Amino acid sequence: MEEQYVLEFEEPAFITLGLCYEERPRFSGGAYHPVLKRVEEFLTKSLQTALVVRQQRAKTLLELDDQIVKQVEALKAKGLTSPYLKSFVVARVNPIRFRPKDAPPLSFDDALDRMTQAAAKFNPDKIKMDDLAKSGGALDDPE
Repeated sequence: MEEQYVLEFEEPAFITLGLCYEERPRFSGGAYHPVLKRVEEFLTKSLQTALVVRQQRAKTLLELDDQIVKQVEALKAKGLTSPYLKSFVVARVNPIRFRPKDAPPLSFDDALDRMTQAAAKFNPDKIKMDDLAKSGGALDDPE
């Protein structure tokens, strides 16, 4: 059972992220880890069965990443430059961000569905350099 390997895997999010890294070695897993660690849990299935579920989750996450990359490219085309643009966009589409603490937790599928919908609605034209600076992601002006 997957849940019997808690010590080896540390966090269930690492399994999904690892599968994403196998597919794309330059995947930005750090941007998605805060969300995943809140919606992932160890599965009560055999490792073989759990791996199939994890591979599907990784595929879903990579599809979301494709949308996020398009939004990041649109922000770059607007002239916004920061090494934190992807994290900024992921934080903007994160459905857990302003969720009340007493609200029932979201499942992986619910969270990623909401993120995918939010990423599709994300409007780069509404983002200003001040928004990026407030998030701590703007670069300092060289003097």
